[in-house]
Amino acid sequence: MKNYLKKNRWYILASFFLPLILMALVYLTIGVYPGSSRSILASDAFSQFSNFHASFRNMLLGKQGLFYSWNASMGLNYLSLISYYLGGFFTPLVIFFPNQLMPDALYFLTLLKIGSAGLAFWFYAKGSFKLPNWSQVALSVAYALMSFTIAHSEIIMWLDAFVYLPLVILGINRVMDMKKPTVLFVSYLMLFLTSFYMGFMIGVFSVLYFVARLLTNWRTYKKSILPYGITSLLAGFASMIMILPSLLDLRANGEELTKITTFKTEATNWWDFIAKNLIGSYDTTKYGSIPFIYIGLFPLVLCLFFFICKKIPWKNKLLYGMIAAILLASFYIQPLNLFWHGMHAPNMFLFRYAYLLSFLVITLAAWGWEKLTRENVLQLVAACLLLIASFAIFWGMKGKDYSYLKNSSLYITIGFLAGYAILLTGYRFNKFPVKTLSLLLLVAMSAEATINSDFMVHGILKDWNYASRSLYTEPYPSIKTLVNKTKAENDHFYRLENLDPVSANDSFNYGYSGVSMFSSIRNRHSSGYMDQLGFRSRGTSLNIRYQNNTLLADAFTGIKYNLAKTKNLNKYGFTKTASAGGYNLFENNYALPLAFMAPKSIDKLPALPNDNLGTQTQLFNALSQEQFRYFQFLPMTQTATKNATVTNSGMITTITEKQNNVSKDVTWKVQVPANTQAYLSLYPYNFSELESSTATVTANGQTRQAQIGINGQYYDLGYYQKATIVTFTASFYGTSSISFQNPQVLALDTVAYHLAIEKIKANGVDMKIGKRSAEGTVTAKKAQTLITTIPYDKGWTAKIDGKKVDTKAFQDAFVSIHLPKGKHKVTFSYLPKGFIIGGISFILSIGLFILYLRIIKPKKTHRH
Repeated sequence: MKNYLKKNRWYILASFFLPLILMALVYLTIGVYPGSSRSILASDAFSQFSNFHASFRNMLLGKQGLFYSWNASMGLNYLSLISYYLGGFFTPLVIFFPNQLMPDALYFLTLLKIGSAGLAFWFYAKGSFKLPNWSQVALSVAYALMSFTIAHSEIIMWLDAFVYLPLVILGINRVMDMKKPTVLFVSYLMLFLTSFYMGFMIGVFSVLYFVARLLTNWRTYKKSILPYGITSLLAGFASMIMILPSLLDLRANGEELTKITTFKTEATNWWDFIAKNLIGSYDTTKYGSIPFIYIGLFPLVLCLFFFICKKIPWKNKLLYGMIAAILLASFYIQPLNLFWHGMHAPNMFLFRYAYLLSFLVITLAAWGWEKLTRENVLQLVAACLLLIASFAIFWGMKGKDYSYLKNSSLYITIGFLAGYAILLTGYRFNKFPVKTLSLLLLVAMSAEATINSDFMVHGILKDWNYASRSLYTEPYPSIKTLVNKTKAENDHFYRLENLDPVSANDSFNYGYSGVSMFSSIRNRHSSGYMDQLGFRSRGTSLNIRYQNNTLLADAFTGIKYNLAKTKNLNKYGFTKTASAGGYNLFENNYALPLAFMAPKSIDKLPALPNDNLGTQTQLFNALSQEQFRYFQFLPMTQTATKNATVTNSGMITTITEKQNNVSKDVTWKVQVPANTQAYLSLYPYNFSELESSTATVTANGQTRQAQIGINGQYYDLGYYQKATIVTFTASFYGTSSISFQNPQVLALDTVAYHLAIEKIKANGVDMKIGKRSAEGTVTAKKAQTLITTIPYDKGWTAKIDGKKVDTKAFQDAFVSIHLPKGKHKVTFSYLPKGFIIGGISFILSIGLFILYLRIIKPKKTHRH
C-alpha cells in the first residue's frame, strides 16, 4: 500500500485538491471565503445547518447528550436528528471551530467533502478502468463538480453520499472480480451510518448495478452472488445501530406516505435531458424544478460513444442502458419518482436521486474511454457533432418552458464541444501522445466544470441568496453572555426564548431549551398539541415557532426568560434583569416547572382543535381546579390608513395596497381595561396566498415584526395596569393584498392568570435534568397524575422510588405518569427505542464479517 500511494501521490493529490481549489475560486467570485461578509450557505439553510453543527460541537464537548437534546425545541431524540442532518465522519471536525465561527467551519467542510468526492472517484477509476492516470483525474474533477453537487451544496449533509457512492461501486467490482469484500462492507457501513436517506437511494442503485454487471458475464460472476449478499446484509445489519432507532422514530413521528394522484411528474418535459446538460443550466431548487444531471460534456460524449462503439458487447449496452432508462423514466413517472424518495414527496430540492444518473453517465464514459483508439476516435468526434446538432435543434424549439436558460449557456456549450472535436481530430491526425491528450482534456474539463459551477453558485445566489455571515456571528457574544447568566442562576430545568431570534434553531447554538425549531426530524405529536396551544406548527410540523402567543402558553411551557432587543418589555410578570450588547434579559415570575401534579380526571381532557384560546383556558382550569375566564375580545376602531384600502366582507377583512412594493399601514384604537395584557389577533384567511408576508405591529413605541404564515396570531400590544386607550399600527408587506378573519383585540385578564398560576405552582415539581434524564421529589396528598412538558416518546421510561412504572402520553403530546399518595422520588430516563437491538446487531455483524474474512482468506501453501 505504501508503494502504491507513493507511486500515485501526484494523481491522488490532484484528484483531491483540484476540485477543492476550483470550487474555492468559484466561491471567491461571490465573496465567500473564511471571514468574508457572506456565508457558505444560502439564507434558508444558513442558520439551520450552522446551529445543528454547533449543537454537535456542544455534544463533543460534553455539553449535550448523544441520545437526547433538551435544546431541540421542547426536547427531541437527538440520535435521530444526527442520523439525518449530522451523520458522517466529517462532522466531528467542527470541534476545531468555536460556535460563533460555524459558518467558516461549514465552508471548510463543504470544500473538504467536494475534494473527498473527487479523491473517492479517483480510487474507483484507478481500480476499475484501464485509463491514463491524468484521464482518471479529469473524470474525478468532473464527478466532484457535477451540477447536482454544486446546485445542492447548501444541503451539506447530502455531500457525504457523493464520497461513498464510487467506493460502494468499487467495492462491488472487487467482490465480483477479486472476491475481496472489505471495501464494499466498509463503504456500505459508512454510507448507511452517515445518512439512511441517501443510503436508501444508493443502496437501490447499487443493487441494480450489481445485477446488470452479473448478467454481463453470468458464468464468471454467478459465484459472487453469495459473497455480495453476505457482505451487503452484514453491512446493513451493522448499520442498524443508527438506522433502527431512526426508522422507529420516523414511524412514530414522521409524515404519512405521499398518495399517488398523478402518473406524470410535475414540470418535466421531453427536452429536459438536453436542457440540463447545457453548461450553466440552473432553473431552481425550489418547486417546479427539473433534474440536475450535468456531469460534463466530454463524459456525455464518451457515454454516447459507449453505445456506438463496436468493441463493447451489445449485452453490456443493453443492461446498463436499462438502468439509465429506469432513472430517466423515474424523472417522468410519479410512482417511480416517489419510490426513490422513500414514497414521500420532497419539500423542494426535487429529484434528489438525479446524481445517480450522472454517476452512471460518467461510469459508462470511463468504459467508453477505455476503448478509444486513434482508429475509432472519429466516432467520438461524430458524437460531439451530434450533440452540437441536438443542442441547436433544442434551442430552436425550446419555447417558454426553458426561459431560465441564457444564450451564453448555448454558446459556451457549443464552444466546448467544438473544442473537444478539434482536439480529438488533432489527436487522430497529428498523433501526439496519449498523455498529452489526457493533460489537455484535464485542463479543458476542469475549465468547463469551473464555469458550470460558477453558473450554479450564481443561480443559488439569485434563487436563495447567500446570507450575510454577520447575521450569525455578530449577535453571538451578546446572546451567549445572557444565556450563560441564566445557567449560572438556575440548578433546575427552565426554558428560554428569544423575541428577536437569529433563526428558529437558535437554541441548538446557544445551548438553551426553548420552543422554536425548524427540522425534518421532530416530534409531530407534541408539536401538534403545541399548535393547538397557539404556537404555530401547521401541517406536518416542520416548523414550530414561539413568537406571538399568550402568557398562558409562556407559563405552561416553562418560559422563564425572554431575550429581546427592546429595553422595556411591556409584558406582565416579566422584569428586566440584565443586558449585553444589543440584547436584554427579562425574567418571568410566572413560569411553571417541568412537571406538576393534577387530578387523574385530567387524563380525559377533551381536545379542542382549531381553538387555541379554548385549549389554553381548558388546560389551565383543569390544572388549577378553577373556572376562570381568561380571555375576552374588545371592540376596536380603525382610525387611519396609509397606502391601504380596507374592505370588510362578512367575517373577512382584506387589506389592499395602493402603491406596489410599499407597506400597507392600518391604525386602530381600542379601550383596554385595567389589569390586562392586550394582543392584536391576526389569523390569515388563506395561508397559501401569504408567500413571505410580514406584519409589523407598533404600540406605545414597542415594535414587533413577524412572518405571518410561520409565527402565531397574537401580536403583543402590551400590559396595562390601568384602563387605557391604546392606539396601534399594523404594517403589512410582501403581497399586494392580504386577508384575515376580522382582526380583533384580545384581552387577557392578568388577575385570573395570576390566581391560576399560583394554584398550579403549588402543585409544581422542580426537576433536575441530566443529558438524558430528569428527576425530582414530589409529595402527593392523594393519588394523582404527574404531567410533564417533556415531549412523549416511547424511549422514555419512568421510575417511582426506583420501581419502573408505565408512562402515558398526556394529550398524545407529553410524558405523564400516575402517582400514588405520599412522598416519592421520580426519575425519567431516555434511550432511543431500538438502540440496544441496533447496538447488538452492530457488534454481531462486525464480528461475523471478521469471521467471514477469515473463512474466505486463502490458505498459504508450503513447498517441501
